[in-house]
Amino acid sequence: MGDIQRLLADYGPAFGQALLLTWKLTALSFVPGFALGVVVAVLRLLPLPPLRGALTAYVEVFRNIPSVALLIFIVFALPDLNVVLDYDTAVVLTLALVCSAFTADYVRSGINTVDEGQIEAALSLGMRPITVITAIVLPQALRTVVQPVTSLLIALMLSTSLASQVPFPGRELTALVSKIANESAAGIAAFAVAATLYVATGLVIGWLGGLLERRLRILR
Repeated sequence: MGDIQRLLADYGPAFGQALLLTWKLTALSFVPGFALGVVVAVLRLLPLPPLRGALTAYVEVFRNIPSVALLIFIVFALPDLNVVLDYDTAVVLTLALVCSAFTADYVRSGINTVDEGQIEAALSLGMRPITVITAIVLPQALRTVVQPVTSLLIALMLSTSLASQVPFPGRELTALVSKIANESAAGIAAFAVAATLYVATGLVIGWLGGLLERRLRILR
């Protein structure tokens, strides 16, 4: 306990900054990743086999590729194609692509829970297919995927440790722990503090997701 108190006395502000950066990376990757995933899920419903096949391949690739491998490709392979990204952009892009693939899969599962009778009734009234999807199917599907998307957000928050693998401008929690472990003998204490902050953040996200799920269940 004394080691942790001394650690916080020396590195307290650094842990605060690292936690804020972890939250920032989570938000910057989740928002576009979730939006892209919803778009991909909707486009896969269109009766266009080539587009559906391409998007299915997109989901399968980014859902199954290790995040570290994807980051290495973006950082080291894209420059050969004259595409050079900053390290912070590369990390956010990596997390957003992985997030979009899982989101698309979750939303697709949610869409499958919508009663086909509602779709047939809307089409019989002359509604355009894209309107049926966006106005009837998608709102109901999103209500059913709150819990898996909450779990995805927690996993994404934990995956921000990916930034510790590149010369990222700033240190998120995992990178800070590595720095402290290299500079002092307080590595175990630093890990304990970082783990506590990760767990606390995950619990807050889970609690907020549970509140949202119960709210949407009432509205259904």
